[in-house]
Amino acid sequence: MTPVIALVGRPNVGKSTLFNRLTRSRDALVADFPGLTRDRKYGNGLLGGKAYTVIDTGGISGDEEGIDAAMAEQSLAAIDEADIVLFLVDARAGLNVADEAIANHLRVNQKKTWLVVNKTDGLDEPSAVAEFWELGLGEPRPIAAAHGRNVTALIEEVLEPFPERDESIPADTGTKGIRIGVIGRPNVGKSTLVNRLLGEERVVVFDEAGTTRDAIEIPFERRGKPYVLVDTAGVRRRKNVREIAEKFSIIKTLEAIKECHVAVMVLDARTGLVEQDLHLLDYVLTTGRALVLAVNKWDGLEQEARDRMRTEIKRRLGFADYAELHFISALHGTGVGDLYPSIERAFDSANSHWSTNRLTTILQDAVEQHQPPMVNGRRIKLRMAHQGGSNPPIIVVHGNQTGSLPEAYRRYLTNTFRKVLKVRGTPLRFEFRSGQNPFDSMAGASDREKAKKRELGRTREARKSRR
Repeated sequence: MTPVIALVGRPNVGKSTLFNRLTRSRDALVADFPGLTRDRKYGNGLLGGKAYTVIDTGGISGDEEGIDAAMAEQSLAAIDEADIVLFLVDARAGLNVADEAIANHLRVNQKKTWLVVNKTDGLDEPSAVAEFWELGLGEPRPIAAAHGRNVTALIEEVLEPFPERDESIPADTGTKGIRIGVIGRPNVGKSTLVNRLLGEERVVVFDEAGTTRDAIEIPFERRGKPYVLVDTAGVRRRKNVREIAEKFSIIKTLEAIKECHVAVMVLDARTGLVEQDLHLLDYVLTTGRALVLAVNKWDGLEQEARDRMRTEIKRRLGFADYAELHFISALHGTGVGDLYPSIERAFDSANSHWSTNRLTTILQDAVEQHQPPMVNGRRIKLRMAHQGGSNPPIIVVHGNQTGSLPEAYRRYLTNTFRKVLKVRGTPLRFEFRSGQNPFDSMAGASDREKAKKRELGRTREARKSRR
């Protein structure tokens, strides 16, 4: 079984820096001020054939109120989950009351704990660690997480009691299941929805914009199916973004959108649609992600307000009409369970594969029903179609003068293919190419080879006529 290592300590002692070092990633946001990490964040590492899981946590200071109290609860939950606790303290700041409070909790909890003194670079190590003996957690281990000094030696010692990974068991090649990115503006209820989808208080929820600062990945199973939920930071208008950490959070959110299979866009029914909703949806469309729309805070709205919201969505979100729409209350759970079937349909549609024969038949039927227009006295010809990719699905159409195909006719083809193929919840992209049929056996042949083939064809026809 893979050991689980929790990183705990006061705010700004270097937990996220050590997390990135142990997982060989930059998944955790790092900045030189306290309170940046607010939820439990998981990562995997491998050292000398031994695999391990690391949990990064928010800081515990002992005097938390409001959102900081919720953050501390997440840290304490991580201690309960872990096999090993790395308790980080700051050599430069020295020992303080919060360190002592955390040490007391760890002693009561009776978890295997390693006392790690970080930020010892440039200091005399024996002097830097001396005062931390008072915590009664054994020998303090000096490291410099930012530069990696003593980190490998520490983890080798921590993992020493655990066996190496059995080579007969395939290594985990990445988290399985549908990756669901929960996205939206700040304070629309994303983390509340994530907790409701999971059925547990997994991420910090607080009635304050900007509660989530990092993209938090949470693997789980539902009815035997694996999923990964990604709770993201809210994206505000650029002119309102001032903190450096928030700028990095937005970058993480945009990366999470590109890497997810299905984006669940959370809208706020009480504030209605705003420009930032449209910008974020446009980004989802540009990246080609499958999409489900969830209008949150629907409970308690007057019928007039509901009708107004429905009208606004229909009027302003026509460009995302491929997405299934749900009206939910993440707080009370109303309609949340209905999101899963839509997520499944969107994922299946985005990863569908169709034969060239079927796509060409649909194209020919569409052309027969409604022919392309004439251009310079010649009708545009559309001959065949084949699939050019998936997630999002790409259909490549070959013919003559396809560059002159009007936008209205392109929309007609998109709607026709979407209806016949029953594509729901994902963009359907088309590429139009003019010239030689790519599946023609003579495609790319020289003029001499083509002339020779025509001559052979005439010879065969002549022989048939003699019979």
